[in-house]
Amino acid sequence: MSVKRHRWIVAAVAVAAIAAAAWWALQTAPRSLDVAAVTRGPLVQRFEEEGRTQLPRRWLLSAPIAGTLRRIDLLQGDAVKAGQVVAVIEPLQGALLDPANRTRLLAEEQAAQASMQAAQQRLAAAQADAGLAARDALRMRTLGASGVVSVAALDEVEARLARAQAAAAAAQAERRAAGQQRAALTALLSGQGRSGGQVVELRAPIDGVVLHRFQESTAPVQAGQSLLELGDLRQLEVMVQALSQQAIALRPGSPARILRWGGADALPARVTRIEPGGFTKISALGVEEQRTLVWLDITAPRAQWASLGDGYRVEVEFEVGRRPDVLQVPSSALFRDGRRWAVYRVVGGRARLTVVTPGMQGDGATEIMAGLRQGEQVVAYPDDRIVDGLRVRPLAASP
Repeated sequence: MSVKRHRWIVAAVAVAAIAAAAWWALQTAPRSLDVAAVTRGPLVQRFEEEGRTQLPRRWLLSAPIAGTLRRIDLLQGDAVKAGQVVAVIEPLQGALLDPANRTRLLAEEQAAQASMQAAQQRLAAAQADAGLAARDALRMRTLGASGVVSVAALDEVEARLARAQAAAAAAQAERRAAGQQRAALTALLSGQGRSGGQVVELRAPIDGVVLHRFQESTAPVQAGQSLLELGDLRQLEVMVQALSQQAIALRPGSPARILRWGGADALPARVTRIEPGGFTKISALGVEEQRTLVWLDITAPRAQWASLGDGYRVEVEFEVGRRPDVLQVPSSALFRDGRRWAVYRVVGGRARLTVVTPGMQGDGATEIMAGLRQGEQVVAYPDDRIVDGLRVRPLAASP
């Protein structure tokens, strides 16, 4: 073998050795990963849902009679006081009569006048007959007491007196009926085109604001037609369509916060009721969800949320659990290993697969009931390239 060939072989072996050493160094070099510490401390379980404000009670003012509504100057949002006049209705005006009907009614009025005069004459005659019968009855009673006249004659006079009195009463009734008919016809003829009575004032039943104004200009209205809707914004509630499995964890009195409502600070609130009935809602992703209505009261002073109105969108954060001192790790550190939950614990510069028992979740952390101890470190964001025993170099230790 020549010297030159021997040198080439030695050089090739050296390059191969260097490459192998470099490959081995790369394979065994520790991988830089984010790690997090296992800590103890308070843990709060929360969830958020979209909601909207809503008044539990509204007052709808409707026209009590048919007539003409005067212009309503109140606008949506204007404040009203209980007892304040908010709308005025003028009763319907009498209908105008065409010439034929007017002539007919005039003739009926004149006939009613004549009937009243005839009834008056019959009344006078009946009263005269009744007076005469009364005097005859008086004389016959005096004579009957002395036995001059028979009992039959006395009964006949008494019967005539009763008939005369009945005739007088009937004549009086006919006169009243004719007078009433004439008065009705006179009122109909004189009231055409004019208002039929006094105006009707509608007053606010509460201290509140105008929510809706259904009619603003002067216009005819029918009985029962809606005019104004009033409400008291101090009674404003928040309604949330919560997932049924989340609503189960809530109770009346559960604390909550109103977020992203438009103000600078979150508003404290509390759950007042959870409706027992659920309903199906299709999510934005097309998934069927079972939801139920949850109602909340805002417990912050009214001055802090005076700008909130009826039907405004808000976001609500519910607190469903709180523990003062639990062992916990970031939720991102946990992963499924078959049917078990596990983490990669960092021990001696290597990642060690460790099975754990998780508990309550909340605020980005998960309670660890078994498998870890306080002060240990875990890989914060494990991926499928990590295996048990992999050498790791911590980039940072998250608290």
